[in-house]
Amino acid sequence: MEKLYYSISEAAEAIGESVSLVRFWSNSFPSLLKPRRTAKGNRQYTASDLEILKQIHYLVKDKGLTLEGAAKSLAAEKASVSSSVKALDSLKSIKAQLMEIKNSL
Repeated sequence: MEKLYYSISEAAEAIGESVSLVRFWSNSFPSLLKPRRTAKGNRQYTASDLEILKQIHYLVKDKGLTLEGAAKSLAAEKASVSSSVKALDSLKSIKAQLMEIKNSL
């Protein structure tokens, strides 16, 4: 069963980046990322927020776009970016499975 809300540390772990970078991206993309706030002010991310963070990570870290370029790319071709991120995630999980098999031999 999937969680409804993820803490900022869980979101950072999901994309493999630091908490401060996730916080920075949340502030840089207010139209795309709208994390819910707890009574203490902690950010809570939904599964769709995590997908957007993965897309931003792909555009900025893998493709080398600036934050402005990533925002424009997400606005223009969100479906294309989403499919690229899903394919990349699938390939990473396959690689991890193959490495486990290799190590067990």
